[in-house]
Order: sequence, then C-alpha cells, then structure tokens
Amino acid sequence: MTILDSDRRSSNSLLPTLQSFNVSRRLLRDALKSMAVIFVLSLVGSVALAYHYSLEPVVPFAAAGLLAVMFGLALCFLPQHRHTRFGYANLVTAVRAAATSLVAATILLSDAFAGSDGTALVWAVFVITVVALTLDGFDGYLARRFNHVSEFGAKFDMEVDAFLILMLSCAAFVLGKAGAWVLLIGAMRYMFILGQLALPALNQPLEPSFRRKLVCVVQVLALGIVLVPVVEAPISAWISAIALIALVYSFAVDIVALVRGSSKSVAARG
Repeated sequence: MTILDSDRRSSNSLLPTLQSFNVSRRLLRDALKSMAVIFVLSLVGSVALAYHYSLEPVVPFAAAGLLAVMFGLALCFLPQHRHTRFGYANLVTAVRAAATSLVAATILLSDAFAGSDGTALVWAVFVITVVALTLDGFDGYLARRFNHVSEFGAKFDMEVDAFLILMLSCAAFVLGKAGAWVLLIGAMRYMFILGQLALPALNQPLEPSFRRKLVCVVQVLALGIVLVPVVEAPISAWISAIALIALVYSFAVDIVALVRGSSKSVAARG
C-alpha cells in the first residue's frame, strides 16, 4: 500500500466507448457484474447499519452514490488492466471501496457519529475500517497469485487507500481528536496531484521506497488508533501530529528528489 506509490461496440448504453477504450467485452462484462453485485450488497449493508444505529436515511444512499462514483471512475482506467477477467484482487479492492464509501457517508453526514451517544457507532466505523485495512493486505497477494497484476489494480488500490485516509482524517477532526490541521494528512495526496499541474517535474516516476511505504502504514495506524473512542485529546492530537510530521517529511524528500532529477535532465540535454 502506498499513497505516492478491438471488439464490436455493444448496444448497451453503459458501453459507449468500448472500442476507443480498447477493453474486451468479456473484461468489461466481468467488471460490471462484479461491481454490480458488490454495489447491491453494499447498499443492503448500509441500510442495515443505518436501521440498527438509527442513522439519517441520507447516509446509506449517500454511501451508494459515492460508491457508484468510485466504480465509475475506476472503469475509466479499466483499459490499463491487461487481462480478460476482473480478478479476485480487484474484487477485494472493490469491497474495500464499498466499506470506505460507508465510512465516508457516516463520518460526513451522520449527526450521531460525533454525538454524545455515538460511541457504539464510532466503534462500528472502527471495525469496518479495520476490515478494510485488513483486506488491503490481500489484494496484492491475490494479484500476484493469480497473475492479475496490472497498472489498473495498483491505481485502484492506491486511490481507495488515499480516500480512506482522507476520511479517517475527517473523523479525527469531527470527533474533536485534533484540530483542523489533521485534515492535511488526508489532503496531502491530493495537494501533490494539484502540484503536478503547476510543476511538471513532479510528474516523473518515483523509485520504490521502503520509507514511503512505512510512512503510509504509520498514517493508517495512527488515524486508526485516534478513531478508537478511548483515545482522547491531547493524546490523539499528539499521535496525529507525529503522523503528519512523518508524512510531510516523506513528501518533502520525494519532491526534492523529483525537482533535482528534473534539473539534472534539463542540464544534460543542454
């Protein structure tokens, strides 16, 4: 897990750009079928959670809408999956996306989450988060085990991770575990993407880094610990601050390396 890290056109309206996207009909059908099943099961689970904890009706439907957007965006990159089947690894990542969408909707839209009687709900969100993070250890293994490694799978996994970290940052803020600065932990990845638009040097590929992976794990563990109801301020704020400092350091190292590498390339060409 890391955060930096021609068939005939179908008459189905969901497949209007099959030829231009260069995706086999078999792969697209398999992906749509897998996502549809997970979407339905996720909606049922979200409604059940909302009923059990007396959440606002908007929560399960917002979770479903968010998951639909996540799946729609993922399909845009499906051509980067050079296999004929969606694969077990991407299926696991899709399940994690469903869990993440439910966590996001609960954190952002449920008044009960940050309420005085919301301890049980916070524990439920914590358990769902732990499940999602545990599954994250399996998708890479499954991709290698069944020879389904692809750029699509890596991106799908990375973006689900990034969004989950953003939502955990929001949870820390909503619960009063840390100040608004904690949102930087989740926003850093997206700020880097915006930085790539202004500074082309940041678009260069990065070499694999144990430090980068370690910092990502530290973020997740820190935010997961902060989410636990018994961890309160100021301890939760200190834990979040340590995670943020480590993240800023990791991004700074990568940015400096990318800028220096770009400068050397320009000088060599000159």
